[in-house]
Amino acid sequence: MSDDRTVLLIGSGPIQIGQAAEFDYSGAQACRALQEEGARVVLVNSNPATIMTDPEMADEVYIEPITVEAIAEVIAKERPDGVIAGLGGQTGLNVTAELAEEGVLEEYDVEILGTPLDTIYATEDRDLFRKRMEDLGQPVPKSTTISLDEGESVQDLTAEGLADRVADAVEAVGGLPVIMRTTYTLGGSGSGVVEEMDVLVDRVRKGLRLSRNDEVLITESIAGWVELEYEVMRDAGDSTVIICNMENIDPMGIHTGESTVVTPSQVIPDQGHQEMRDAALEVIRELGIEGGCNIQFAWHDDGTPGGEYRVVEVNPRVSRSSALASKATGYPIARVTAKVAIGKRLHEITNEITGETTAAFEPAIDYVVTKVPRWPKDKFDNFTLGTAMKSTGEAMAIGRTFEESLLKALRSSEYEPDVEWAALDGDELAEEYVARPSPDRPYALFEAFDRGFTVEEVVDLSGIAEWYVERFARVAAAADGAKHGEFTDAAVEGFT
Repeated sequence: MSDDRTVLLIGSGPIQIGQAAEFDYSGAQACRALQEEGARVVLVNSNPATIMTDPEMADEVYIEPITVEAIAEVIAKERPDGVIAGLGGQTGLNVTAELAEEGVLEEYDVEILGTPLDTIYATEDRDLFRKRMEDLGQPVPKSTTISLDEGESVQDLTAEGLADRVADAVEAVGGLPVIMRTTYTLGGSGSGVVEEMDVLVDRVRKGLRLSRNDEVLITESIAGWVELEYEVMRDAGDSTVIICNMENIDPMGIHTGESTVVTPSQVIPDQGHQEMRDAALEVIRELGIEGGCNIQFAWHDDGTPGGEYRVVEVNPRVSRSSALASKATGYPIARVTAKVAIGKRLHEITNEITGETTAAFEPAIDYVVTKVPRWPKDKFDNFTLGTAMKSTGEAMAIGRTFEESLLKALRSSEYEPDVEWAALDGDELAEEYVARPSPDRPYALFEAFDRGFTVEEVVDLSGIAEWYVERFARVAAAADGAKHGEFTDAAVEGFT
Protein backbone atom coordinates (compact mmCIF):
# COMPACT_ATOMS: atom_id res chain seq x y z
CA MET A 1 0.00 0.00 0.00
CA SER A 2 1.31 3.43 -0.92
CA ASP A 3 1.77 6.08 1.73
CA ASP A 4 -0.94 8.36 0.31
CA ARG A 5 -3.81 5.88 0.46
CA THR A 6 -6.93 6.53 2.53
CA VAL A 7 -8.02 3.90 5.04
CA LEU A 8 -11.51 3.68 6.52
CA LEU A 9 -11.61 2.49 10.12
CA ILE A 10 -14.99 1.44 11.56
CA GLY A 11 -15.48 1.74 15.31
CA SER A 12 -17.57 -0.48 17.57
CA GLY A 13 -20.41 1.94 18.25
CA PRO A 14 -22.15 2.41 21.60
CA ILE A 15 -20.55 1.04 24.73
CA GLN A 16 -22.33 -2.16 25.69
CA ILE A 17 -21.63 -5.35 27.59
CA GLY A 18 -18.98 -7.35 25.71
CA GLN A 19 -17.89 -4.42 23.58
CA ALA A 20 -16.75 -1.40 25.54
CA ALA A 21 -13.52 0.46 26.28
CA GLU A 22 -11.32 -2.38 25.00
CA PHE A 23 -12.31 -1.54 21.41
CA ASP A 24 -11.70 2.15 21.98
CA TYR A 25 -8.21 1.12 23.18
CA SER A 26 -7.71 -0.95 20.01
CA GLY A 27 -9.12 1.69 17.68
CA ALA A 28 -6.95 4.46 19.12
CA GLN A 29 -3.85 2.26 18.69
CA ALA A 30 -4.83 1.52 15.10
CA CYS A 31 -5.35 5.20 14.21
CA ARG A 32 -1.85 6.06 15.42
CA ALA A 33 -0.32 3.04 13.70
CA LEU A 34 -1.88 3.87 10.33
CA GLN A 35 -0.80 7.51 10.51
CA GLU A 36 2.74 6.40 11.34
CA GLU A 37 2.75 4.65 7.97
CA GLY A 38 1.58 7.80 6.17
CA ALA A 39 -1.99 6.65 5.56
CA ARG A 40 -4.88 9.10 5.65
CA VAL A 41 -7.32 7.77 8.26
CA VAL A 42 -11.09 8.22 8.06
CA LEU A 43 -12.84 7.07 11.24
CA VAL A 44 -16.54 6.32 11.66
CA ASN A 45 -17.99 5.70 15.10
CA SER A 46 -21.35 6.50 16.64
CA ASN A 47 -20.00 7.04 20.14
CA PRO A 48 -18.47 10.48 20.76
CA ALA A 49 -17.44 9.53 24.31
CA THR A 50 -14.31 7.71 23.14
CA ILE A 51 -10.66 8.51 22.69
CA MET A 52 -10.67 7.33 19.07
CA THR A 53 -13.21 10.02 18.10
CA ASP A 54 -11.01 12.86 19.35
CA PRO A 55 -10.33 15.10 16.32
CA GLU A 56 -6.56 14.57 16.46
CA MET A 57 -6.86 10.77 16.34
CA ALA A 58 -7.79 10.63 12.62
CA ASP A 59 -7.66 12.88 9.58
CA GLU A 60 -11.46 12.81 9.32
CA VAL A 61 -13.80 11.75 12.12
CA TYR A 62 -17.48 11.00 11.50
CA ILE A 63 -19.87 10.58 14.43
CA GLU A 64 -22.45 8.53 12.56
CA PRO A 65 -24.50 5.37 13.14
CA ILE A 66 -22.67 2.15 12.37
CA THR A 67 -25.08 1.21 9.59
CA VAL A 68 -24.66 0.34 5.94
CA GLU A 69 -26.53 3.47 4.85
CA ALA A 70 -24.48 5.90 6.95
CA ILE A 71 -21.12 4.35 6.13
CA ALA A 72 -21.99 4.16 2.42
CA GLU A 73 -22.42 7.94 2.47
CA VAL A 74 -19.01 8.35 4.10
CA ILE A 75 -17.45 6.05 1.50
CA ALA A 76 -19.07 8.01 -1.34
CA LYS A 77 -17.64 11.26 0.03
CA GLU A 78 -14.17 10.15 1.18
CA ARG A 79 -13.47 7.45 -1.44
CA PRO A 80 -11.20 5.32 0.78
CA ASP A 81 -8.84 2.84 -0.85
CA GLY A 82 -9.47 0.23 1.83
CA VAL A 83 -11.41 -0.61 4.98
CA ILE A 84 -10.16 -2.51 8.03
CA ALA A 85 -12.90 -4.73 9.41
CA GLY A 86 -11.22 -6.37 12.37
CA LEU A 87 -10.72 -3.46 14.78
CA GLY A 88 -14.31 -2.50 15.55
CA GLY A 89 -15.38 -5.64 17.34
CA GLN A 90 -18.32 -7.69 16.11
CA THR A 91 -20.16 -4.52 15.06
CA GLY A 92 -17.39 -3.47 12.68
CA LEU A 93 -17.05 -6.98 11.31
CA ASN A 94 -20.79 -7.34 10.65
CA VAL A 95 -21.24 -3.99 8.94
CA THR A 96 -18.21 -4.57 6.69
CA ALA A 97 -19.71 -7.87 5.57
CA GLU A 98 -23.01 -6.11 4.91
CA LEU A 99 -21.29 -3.36 2.90
CA ALA A 100 -19.72 -6.05 0.71
CA GLU A 101 -23.00 -7.93 0.32
CA GLU A 102 -24.85 -4.73 -0.65
CA GLY A 103 -22.23 -4.02 -3.32
CA VAL A 104 -21.07 -0.76 -1.74
CA LEU A 105 -17.41 -1.78 -1.53
CA GLU A 106 -17.36 -2.98 -5.13
CA GLU A 107 -19.13 0.16 -6.40
CA TYR A 108 -16.51 2.47 -4.89
CA ASP A 109 -13.54 0.07 -5.36
CA VAL A 110 -12.87 -0.29 -1.64
CA GLU A 111 -10.56 -3.15 -0.67
CA ILE A 112 -11.05 -5.10 2.55
CA LEU A 113 -7.62 -4.84 4.15
CA GLY A 114 -6.13 -7.63 6.23
CA THR A 115 -8.36 -10.64 6.81
CA PRO A 116 -10.43 -11.33 3.63
CA LEU A 117 -14.22 -11.54 3.55
CA ASP A 118 -14.24 -15.28 2.84
CA THR A 119 -12.37 -15.83 6.10
CA ILE A 120 -14.89 -13.73 8.02
CA TYR A 121 -17.67 -15.90 6.62
CA ALA A 122 -15.73 -19.10 7.38
CA THR A 123 -15.38 -18.20 11.04
CA GLU A 124 -18.77 -16.58 11.66
CA ASP A 125 -20.82 -19.23 9.85
CA ARG A 126 -20.72 -22.02 12.44
CA ASP A 127 -21.50 -24.83 10.00
CA LEU A 128 -18.91 -23.65 7.48
CA PHE A 129 -16.33 -23.28 10.25
CA ARG A 130 -16.97 -26.82 11.46
CA LYS A 131 -16.49 -28.18 7.95
CA ARG A 132 -13.23 -26.24 7.47
CA MET A 133 -11.86 -27.61 10.74
CA GLU A 134 -12.90 -31.17 9.90
CA ASP A 135 -11.20 -30.87 6.51
CA LEU A 136 -8.09 -29.70 8.33
CA GLY A 137 -8.26 -32.68 10.69
CA GLN A 138 -8.82 -30.53 13.77
CA PRO A 139 -11.22 -31.91 16.39
CA VAL A 140 -14.36 -29.84 16.92
CA PRO A 141 -17.44 -30.47 19.07
CA LYS A 142 -20.25 -32.32 17.31
CA SER A 143 -22.63 -29.71 16.01
CA THR A 144 -25.47 -28.96 13.67
CA THR A 145 -27.32 -25.83 12.65
CA ILE A 146 -30.95 -24.80 12.81
CA SER A 147 -31.75 -22.19 10.21
CA LEU A 148 -34.68 -20.52 8.54
CA ASP A 149 -35.53 -21.49 4.98
CA GLU A 150 -35.32 -18.89 2.26
CA GLY A 151 -38.14 -16.40 2.69
CA GLU A 152 -39.14 -17.89 6.05
CA SER A 153 -39.39 -15.75 9.19
CA VAL A 154 -39.37 -16.67 12.86
CA GLN A 155 -43.05 -15.71 13.01
CA ASP A 156 -43.80 -18.37 10.37
CA LEU A 157 -42.52 -21.17 12.61
CA THR A 158 -45.22 -23.10 14.43
CA ALA A 159 -44.43 -24.35 17.92
CA GLU A 160 -44.64 -27.95 16.71
CA GLY A 161 -42.49 -27.33 13.65
CA LEU A 162 -39.75 -25.61 15.64
CA ALA A 163 -39.84 -28.31 18.31
CA ASP A 164 -39.33 -30.99 15.63
CA ARG A 165 -36.30 -29.13 14.19
CA VAL A 166 -34.81 -28.74 17.65
CA ALA A 167 -35.37 -32.40 18.52
CA ASP A 168 -33.61 -33.50 15.31
CA ALA A 169 -30.67 -31.22 16.09
CA VAL A 170 -30.33 -32.53 19.65
CA GLU A 171 -30.34 -36.11 18.40
CA ALA A 172 -27.62 -35.25 15.84
CA VAL A 173 -25.18 -34.06 18.53
CA GLY A 174 -25.81 -36.89 20.98
CA GLY A 175 -28.61 -35.60 23.21
CA LEU A 176 -29.01 -33.10 26.00
CA PRO A 177 -27.36 -31.10 27.49
CA VAL A 178 -26.23 -29.02 24.53
CA ILE A 179 -24.65 -25.63 23.95
CA MET A 180 -26.69 -23.26 21.80
CA ARG A 181 -24.77 -20.49 20.05
CA THR A 182 -26.17 -17.66 17.96
CA THR A 183 -24.18 -16.59 14.90
CA TYR A 184 -23.00 -13.03 14.23
CA THR A 185 -23.76 -11.80 17.75
CA LEU A 186 -21.78 -10.17 20.52
CA GLY A 187 -20.82 -11.27 24.02
CA GLY A 188 -22.59 -14.63 23.76
CA SER A 189 -25.98 -12.93 23.27
CA GLY A 190 -28.75 -15.51 23.00
CA SER A 191 -26.38 -18.41 23.74
CA GLY A 192 -26.03 -20.83 26.62
CA VAL A 193 -25.82 -24.36 28.00
CA VAL A 194 -29.29 -25.91 27.92
CA GLU A 195 -30.42 -29.08 29.70
CA GLU A 196 -34.19 -29.07 29.03
CA MET A 197 -35.95 -29.38 25.67
CA ASP A 198 -38.63 -26.74 26.26
CA VAL A 199 -36.01 -24.21 27.35
CA LEU A 200 -33.94 -25.00 24.26
CA VAL A 201 -36.91 -24.43 21.93
CA ASP A 202 -37.46 -20.97 23.46
CA ARG A 203 -33.72 -20.17 23.21
CA VAL A 204 -33.61 -21.24 19.56
CA ARG A 205 -36.57 -19.00 18.69
CA LYS A 206 -34.85 -16.06 20.39
CA GLY A 207 -31.51 -16.91 18.72
CA LEU A 208 -33.05 -16.99 15.25
CA ARG A 209 -34.39 -13.48 15.85
CA LEU A 210 -30.97 -12.19 16.99
CA SER A 211 -28.83 -13.86 14.32
CA ARG A 212 -27.94 -11.79 11.27
CA ASN A 213 -28.07 -14.85 9.03
CA ASP A 214 -31.10 -16.54 10.67
CA GLU A 215 -29.05 -19.38 12.07
CA VAL A 216 -28.20 -20.96 15.43
CA LEU A 217 -25.69 -23.67 16.20
CA ILE A 218 -26.45 -26.66 18.44
CA THR A 219 -23.26 -28.20 19.83
CA GLU A 220 -22.47 -31.15 22.04
CA SER A 221 -21.89 -29.97 25.57
CA ILE A 222 -18.27 -29.81 26.65
CA ALA A 223 -19.26 -28.11 29.89
CA GLY A 224 -16.70 -28.83 32.58
CA TRP A 225 -13.68 -28.89 30.25
CA VAL A 226 -10.91 -26.32 30.70
CA GLU A 227 -11.39 -23.33 28.38
CA LEU A 228 -8.37 -21.66 26.80
CA GLU A 229 -7.70 -18.93 24.27
CA TYR A 230 -4.62 -18.49 22.10
CA GLU A 231 -3.85 -15.01 20.77
CA VAL A 232 -2.17 -15.42 17.39
CA MET A 233 -0.71 -12.98 14.84
CA ARG A 234 -0.04 -13.59 11.14
CA ASP A 235 1.11 -11.39 8.26
CA ALA A 236 0.59 -11.72 4.50
CA GLY A 237 4.00 -13.39 4.17
CA ASP A 238 2.79 -16.23 6.45
CA SER A 239 5.02 -15.27 9.38
CA THR A 240 3.07 -16.31 12.46
CA VAL A 241 3.57 -15.90 16.22
CA ILE A 242 1.74 -17.03 19.33
CA ILE A 243 1.41 -13.99 21.57
CA CYS A 244 0.13 -15.87 24.61
CA ASN A 245 -2.41 -18.36 25.81
CA MET A 246 -5.01 -17.59 28.46
CA GLU A 247 -6.79 -20.08 30.69
CA ASN A 248 -10.17 -19.69 32.40
CA ILE A 249 -10.40 -20.76 36.02
CA ASP A 250 -14.10 -21.48 35.62
CA PRO A 251 -14.80 -24.56 33.51
CA MET A 252 -16.25 -24.51 29.99
CA GLY A 253 -19.82 -23.26 29.86
CA ILE A 254 -19.07 -19.80 31.28
CA HIS A 255 -18.23 -16.92 28.94
CA THR A 256 -14.54 -16.05 29.13
CA GLY A 257 -15.53 -12.45 29.88
CA GLU A 258 -17.29 -13.70 33.03
CA SER A 259 -14.46 -15.92 34.25
CA THR A 260 -11.27 -15.28 36.13
CA VAL A 261 -8.56 -15.67 33.47
CA VAL A 262 -4.89 -16.55 33.93
CA THR A 263 -1.93 -16.23 31.57
CA PRO A 264 0.15 -18.25 30.98
CA SER A 265 -1.94 -21.39 31.52
CA GLN A 266 -1.19 -23.33 34.68
CA VAL A 267 -3.01 -26.67 34.45
CA ILE A 268 -2.38 -27.76 30.85
CA PRO A 269 0.53 -30.21 30.47
CA ASP A 270 3.30 -29.10 28.15
CA GLN A 271 2.46 -31.71 25.52
CA GLY A 272 -1.14 -30.53 25.44
CA HIS A 273 0.00 -26.92 25.17
CA GLN A 274 2.31 -27.74 22.27
CA GLU A 275 -0.48 -29.61 20.47
CA MET A 276 -2.88 -26.67 20.80
CA ARG A 277 -0.12 -24.22 19.88
CA ASP A 278 0.53 -26.16 16.67
CA ALA A 279 -3.21 -26.35 16.02
CA ALA A 280 -3.58 -22.57 16.47
CA LEU A 281 -0.84 -21.92 13.90
CA GLU A 282 -2.37 -24.43 11.49
CA VAL A 283 -5.84 -22.91 11.86
CA ILE A 284 -4.81 -19.27 11.31
CA ARG A 285 -2.85 -20.28 8.21
CA GLU A 286 -5.66 -22.40 6.82
CA LEU A 287 -8.18 -19.60 7.27
CA GLY A 288 -5.86 -16.99 5.80
CA ILE A 289 -6.28 -14.51 8.66
CA GLU A 290 -3.98 -11.49 8.43
CA GLY A 291 -3.51 -9.64 11.71
CA GLY A 292 -4.48 -10.68 15.20
CA CYS A 293 -6.99 -13.37 15.97
CA ASN A 294 -8.29 -15.28 18.95
CA ILE A 295 -8.64 -19.07 18.86
CA GLN A 296 -10.67 -20.78 21.60
CA PHE A 297 -10.05 -24.34 22.74
CA ALA A 298 -11.62 -26.73 25.23
CA TRP A 299 -9.34 -29.27 26.94
CA HIS A 300 -9.72 -32.09 29.44
CA ASP A 301 -7.51 -34.76 30.93
CA ASP A 302 -8.37 -38.07 29.27
CA GLY A 303 -5.42 -39.92 30.79
CA THR A 304 -3.05 -39.37 27.85
CA PRO A 305 0.13 -37.27 28.22
CA GLY A 306 -1.33 -34.34 26.28
CA GLY A 307 -4.99 -34.71 27.12
CA GLU A 308 -7.81 -34.15 24.63
CA TYR A 309 -8.83 -30.86 23.03
CA ARG A 310 -11.48 -29.36 20.76
CA VAL A 311 -11.29 -26.23 18.61
CA VAL A 312 -14.33 -24.22 19.73
CA GLU A 313 -14.24 -21.07 17.62
CA VAL A 314 -12.05 -18.42 16.00
CA ASN A 315 -12.53 -14.65 16.23
CA PRO A 316 -10.92 -13.26 13.03
CA ARG A 317 -10.48 -9.84 14.59
CA VAL A 318 -9.08 -7.96 17.52
CA SER A 319 -11.26 -9.16 20.40
CA ARG A 320 -12.04 -8.11 23.92
CA SER A 321 -9.34 -10.54 25.05
CA SER A 322 -6.78 -8.90 22.76
CA ALA A 323 -6.62 -5.79 24.94
CA LEU A 324 -5.95 -8.02 27.96
CA ALA A 325 -3.27 -9.99 26.08
CA SER A 326 -1.60 -6.77 24.91
CA LYS A 327 -1.35 -5.41 28.43
CA ALA A 328 -0.31 -8.75 29.89
CA THR A 329 2.52 -9.36 27.42
CA GLY A 330 3.59 -5.92 26.17
CA TYR A 331 2.72 -6.93 22.59
CA PRO A 332 0.53 -4.19 20.99
CA ILE A 333 -1.89 -6.41 19.08
CA ALA A 334 -4.13 -3.70 17.60
CA ARG A 335 -1.16 -1.61 16.47
CA VAL A 336 0.48 -4.58 14.77
CA THR A 337 -2.83 -5.70 13.22
CA ALA A 338 -3.33 -2.27 11.64
CA LYS A 339 0.14 -2.27 10.13
CA VAL A 340 -0.22 -5.84 8.88
CA ALA A 341 -3.52 -4.86 7.22
CA ILE A 342 -1.75 -2.30 5.03
CA GLY A 343 0.94 -4.75 3.97
CA LYS A 344 3.69 -4.56 6.59
CA ARG A 345 5.46 -7.77 7.59
CA LEU A 346 6.00 -8.66 11.24
CA HIS A 347 9.77 -8.33 11.02
CA GLU A 348 9.31 -4.77 9.67
CA ILE A 349 7.25 -3.60 12.66
CA THR A 350 9.11 -2.40 15.74
CA ASN A 351 7.62 -3.30 19.10
CA GLU A 352 7.14 0.07 20.78
CA ILE A 353 6.96 -1.52 24.22
CA THR A 354 10.39 -3.15 24.13
CA GLY A 355 11.97 -0.66 21.75
CA GLU A 356 14.43 -3.35 20.64
CA THR A 357 12.53 -6.31 19.17
CA THR A 358 10.17 -6.57 16.22
CA ALA A 359 6.63 -7.94 16.10
CA ALA A 360 8.08 -11.23 14.83
CA PHE A 361 9.39 -11.99 18.33
CA GLU A 362 7.06 -13.94 20.62
CA PRO A 363 6.69 -12.42 24.11
CA ALA A 364 8.37 -14.23 27.00
CA ILE A 365 6.34 -14.18 30.22
CA ASP A 366 8.17 -14.90 33.47
CA TYR A 367 5.29 -13.77 35.68
CA VAL A 368 1.61 -14.60 36.17
CA VAL A 369 -1.24 -12.34 35.07
CA THR A 370 -4.75 -12.72 36.48
CA LYS A 371 -7.87 -10.95 35.24
CA VAL A 372 -11.07 -10.80 37.28
CA PRO A 373 -14.34 -9.32 35.98
CA ARG A 374 -15.98 -6.23 37.41
CA TRP A 375 -19.68 -6.57 38.12
CA PRO A 376 -22.46 -3.98 37.83
CA LYS A 377 -24.35 -4.57 41.06
CA ASP A 378 -26.89 -1.92 40.12
CA LYS A 379 -27.87 -3.77 36.92
CA PHE A 380 -27.87 -7.45 37.95
CA ASP A 381 -28.78 -9.06 41.25
CA ASN A 382 -27.79 -12.54 42.44
CA PHE A 383 -27.22 -13.90 38.95
CA THR A 384 -25.65 -17.11 37.71
CA LEU A 385 -22.78 -16.89 35.24
CA GLY A 386 -23.25 -18.49 31.83
CA THR A 387 -22.29 -18.11 28.20
CA ALA A 388 -23.77 -14.60 27.85
CA MET A 389 -21.75 -11.71 29.32
CA LYS A 390 -22.97 -9.55 32.19
CA SER A 391 -19.66 -8.12 33.42
CA THR A 392 -18.94 -4.52 32.46
CA GLY A 393 -15.20 -4.33 33.06
CA GLU A 394 -12.20 -6.16 34.41
CA ALA A 395 -9.19 -5.72 36.65
CA MET A 396 -5.79 -7.15 35.69
CA ALA A 397 -2.88 -7.79 38.03
CA ILE A 398 0.67 -9.09 37.62
CA GLY A 399 2.44 -11.17 40.27
CA ARG A 400 5.31 -13.56 40.84
CA THR A 401 2.80 -16.32 41.57
CA PHE A 402 -0.82 -17.01 40.77
CA GLU A 403 -1.82 -16.36 44.38
CA GLU A 404 -0.18 -12.93 44.41
CA SER A 405 -1.73 -11.84 41.12
CA LEU A 406 -5.15 -13.21 42.16
CA LEU A 407 -5.18 -11.23 45.41
CA LYS A 408 -4.08 -8.06 43.65
CA ALA A 409 -6.79 -8.47 41.02
CA LEU A 410 -9.53 -9.16 43.57
CA ARG A 411 -8.56 -6.05 45.53
CA SER A 412 -8.45 -3.97 42.34
CA SER A 413 -11.92 -5.12 41.26
CA GLU A 414 -13.38 -3.29 44.29
CA TYR A 415 -16.10 -5.94 44.60
CA GLU A 416 -17.58 -6.84 47.94
CA PRO A 417 -20.01 -9.78 48.10
CA ASP A 418 -23.37 -8.74 49.50
CA VAL A 419 -23.47 -11.88 51.62
CA GLU A 420 -23.56 -12.52 55.36
CA TRP A 421 -21.36 -15.60 55.32
CA ALA A 422 -22.01 -16.36 58.99
CA ALA A 423 -25.73 -16.58 58.28
CA LEU A 424 -25.28 -19.40 55.76
CA ASP A 425 -25.31 -23.05 56.78
CA GLY A 426 -22.88 -25.45 55.17
CA ASP A 427 -25.35 -26.83 52.62
CA GLU A 428 -26.39 -23.36 51.43
CA LEU A 429 -22.76 -22.26 51.12
CA ALA A 430 -21.94 -25.38 49.11
CA GLU A 431 -24.95 -25.32 46.76
CA GLU A 432 -25.61 -21.60 46.27
CA TYR A 433 -22.10 -20.15 46.39
CA VAL A 434 -19.47 -22.84 45.70
CA ALA A 435 -21.30 -25.01 43.17
CA ARG A 436 -23.20 -22.17 41.45
CA PRO A 437 -20.95 -19.92 39.34
CA SER A 438 -21.52 -16.32 40.40
CA PRO A 439 -19.48 -13.17 41.13
CA ASP A 440 -19.34 -14.30 44.77
CA ARG A 441 -17.74 -17.69 44.09
CA PRO A 442 -14.04 -16.74 44.58
CA TYR A 443 -14.90 -15.37 48.00
CA ALA A 444 -17.09 -18.39 48.75
CA LEU A 445 -14.09 -20.67 48.14
CA PHE A 446 -12.15 -18.84 50.86
CA GLU A 447 -15.15 -19.12 53.19
CA ALA A 448 -15.49 -22.84 52.45
CA PHE A 449 -11.89 -23.51 53.43
CA ASP A 450 -12.32 -21.44 56.57
CA ARG A 451 -15.12 -23.85 57.48
CA GLY A 452 -13.03 -26.94 56.90
CA PHE A 453 -14.08 -28.00 53.40
CA THR A 454 -11.45 -30.17 51.73
CA VAL A 455 -9.86 -29.48 48.36
CA GLU A 456 -11.57 -32.58 46.95
CA GLU A 457 -14.99 -31.40 48.10
CA VAL A 458 -14.54 -27.97 46.53
CA VAL A 459 -13.31 -29.48 43.25
CA ASP A 460 -16.35 -31.75 43.08
CA LEU A 461 -18.75 -28.90 43.83
CA SER A 462 -17.24 -26.22 41.58
CA GLY A 463 -15.71 -28.16 38.70
CA ILE A 464 -12.64 -25.90 38.99
CA ALA A 465 -9.29 -27.61 38.34
CA GLU A 466 -7.63 -29.02 41.46
CA TRP A 467 -4.47 -26.95 40.91
CA TYR A 468 -6.41 -23.71 41.30
CA VAL A 469 -8.49 -24.95 44.21
CA GLU A 470 -5.30 -25.88 46.06
CA ARG A 471 -4.06 -22.28 45.62
CA PHE A 472 -7.31 -20.89 47.02
CA ALA A 473 -6.84 -23.23 49.99
CA ARG A 474 -3.29 -21.90 50.52
CA VAL A 475 -4.54 -18.31 50.51
CA ALA A 476 -7.28 -19.15 53.01
CA ALA A 477 -4.77 -20.90 55.29
CA ALA A 478 -2.37 -17.95 55.09
CA ALA A 479 -5.16 -15.51 55.95
CA ASP A 480 -6.11 -17.64 58.94
CA GLY A 481 -2.48 -17.70 60.09
CA ALA A 482 -2.27 -13.91 59.83
CA LYS A 483 -5.26 -13.62 62.17
CA HIS A 484 -3.17 -15.44 64.76
CA GLY A 485 -0.04 -13.33 64.28
CA GLU A 486 1.77 -15.60 61.79
CA PHE A 487 2.49 -13.33 58.81
CA THR A 488 5.19 -15.20 56.86
CA ASP A 489 2.81 -17.38 54.82
CA ALA A 490 0.52 -14.39 54.18
CA ALA A 491 3.43 -12.37 52.81
CA VAL A 492 4.55 -15.28 50.62
CA GLU A 493 1.04 -15.73 49.19
CA GLY A 494 0.77 -12.05 48.26
CA PHE A 495 -1.11 -10.36 51.09
CA THR A 496 -0.11 -6.75 51.69
